[in-house]
Amino acid sequence: MVESYDVGSLPFTGDFEKFIKGAKAYPSPREESSYFEKKIVESFKDKLETGLSIPNYPQFRDMNDMFLELITGLGKVGNKYFFIEPVGVVRDGLIPEVDVLRRNSRILSEEYGKIRLKICITGPHTLSYFFGFRSCELFKVLARVLARIVAANTFREKNIEVVLVAVDEPLLGTIDDPLIEFGSEGRECLIKALSQIYHEAKARGARTVIHLHSTSNTLFWKVENLDVVESHVGDLLYTSSKTRDLLEKYDKFLKISLCRTDFDKLVYDMVEAKFGKKFLSEKIAEVWKRIRAGEVNPSYYLESVETMEKRLRKALTVFGDRVLYAGPECGLGGFPTYKCALECLRRTALVSSTIG
Repeated sequence: MVESYDVGSLPFTGDFEKFIKGAKAYPSPREESSYFEKKIVESFKDKLETGLSIPNYPQFRDMNDMFLELITGLGKVGNKYFFIEPVGVVRDGLIPEVDVLRRNSRILSEEYGKIRLKICITGPHTLSYFFGFRSCELFKVLARVLARIVAANTFREKNIEVVLVAVDEPLLGTIDDPLIEFGSEGRECLIKALSQIYHEAKARGARTVIHLHSTSNTLFWKVENLDVVESHVGDLLYTSSKTRDLLEKYDKFLKISLCRTDFDKLVYDMVEAKFGKKFLSEKIAEVWKRIRAGEVNPSYYLESVETMEKRLRKALTVFGDRVLYAGPECGLGGFPTYKCALECLRRTALVSSTIG
């Protein structure tokens, strides 16, 4: 059976400033904190209503800021961080969004049955780029603190359990990084760092995922305690003849990305296919003007259910039982409307349930 899950992010609707204040204040009894809790619960219900098997907590905040804010002992010079005191975590490392769902799990389970939750954290490689000095030692320090965060947010209870823990590494493979070139100490440090983080999830009964935007850097194959690999539509991971053998060799599995989520590119491609390149920029500008004015339903520009079905059928033919999950290739925070993002999730959940 192929289950569905999402990467996490959605467009925000409402008072974003109040929401951010609420995330910082949570779980205090302040009005902003209650607003934050309400938005998380409502959006998680919306995700469940789309039919997703394992929804990620609704992610509205910047994925880097929300984890850097959990780390103590940091100083900042300009736009770069440094450790000025021993590293630690605030609020015992609890992710506010996850804690909200845990506290509301009884109410949620009464309506939807036991909640199966996916959580995601930003990985040590991506976070390292926010520091003034990147090194093997930095990977080790970030691994320790991120492992604590994973341990604090991975649980199995009567009404809710975390069944998937994803480490998001969007920069890995998309930029040239001499620190992790083949044969380097940094490369081995990053492999060990990721393995350490995943160990905490595995020890608590969850499957583990790495979310990538490119698999051109192949160090992930060597990461212990990693179960599932995912990348963007069209990535070599899904097209290379070597992938099946590598999955078997390293005992890993796939999440198939059913649809593209770069909405600007979706609009560009559809307009170009319909009108050609002549006056393309003007036609695209007109489309966006009409979308923002509410004159055009942006869901029109989503990839079709049929396109998603073809991707999943092909993947199942090539990779067989090494396919465990399916869903959108990335987060949906850049979508023009909340409703459009939910429609994308609904289509991916539908395809997964009918084809898988």
